[in-house]
Amino acid sequence: MGIDMSEVRYSKEHEWARLEGDIATVGITRHAAEQLGDIVYVELPETGRTLGKDGESAVVESVKAASDVYAPLSGTVTEANEALAADPAQVNADPEGSGWFFKMKIIDKAEFVGLLTRAQYDEFVKGL
Repeated sequence: MGIDMSEVRYSKEHEWARLEGDIATVGITRHAAEQLGDIVYVELPETGRTLGKDGESAVVESVKAASDVYAPLSGTVTEANEALAADPAQVNADPEGSGWFFKMKIIDKAEFVGLLTRAQYDEFVKGL
């Protein structure tokens, strides 16, 4: 299949996923963080929770609005980024790095391949 395991893929709902083996780290994109404005609260999924692709997985609240975060892949949550509870502004500061939301053991690598590449996501955002 030739998946670059360090590659990041994107959803049209503005989530990103970085796959390492069968564990995906998930967060929201810089575009989403900029649209939301200053993030003041993040509700993360519990470890062990099973998520379906495109199912609600987390909630992020900013000074502007509350927004659902959707799972870009199907799988089971293995870890939540507890640091966001104390410092949700990390999502604004580094949305595609230290501001990640959760890690999950994925069920189907084909779902990852079906997500957008960086170039495809950038094109998609331009059209919004």
